[in-house]
Amino acid sequence: MVVASAVVFLASLLIGALGIYLGARIIVGAGNYDHALVTALIGAVVWAVVGFFVGWIPLLGPALALLAYITVINFQYPGDWTAAAMIGLVAWVTVLIALYVLAAVGITGFNAVGVPGL
Repeated sequence: MVVASAVVFLASLLIGALGIYLGARIIVGAGNYDHALVTALIGAVVWAVVGFFVGWIPLLGPALALLAYITVINFQYPGDWTAAAMIGLVAWVTVLIALYVLAAVGITGFNAVGVPGL
């Protein structure tokens, strides 16, 4: 059970990092997958911690968790807050498409680590 959970976590993290990588590459021209992997991991941890403490507050909790996630991207990549939000959006759409395809062929479930809401 632990090994299976670790494999799912790792696969989800790699997919989440792919989304951030593509978003950063498109928006700010940054093209380092390792950096995207670290960003996805930090973003997932920050999202989880903020969500744990304030996620229960309707509207405000999820908004603060999303702001924390975008803050991680903002600190990890060049550009301003708009660029960070756009990287997050491109990452979310990319992961959504990748997970849809993988779930449709029965390879994985419809979730990923490192990208909020998936």
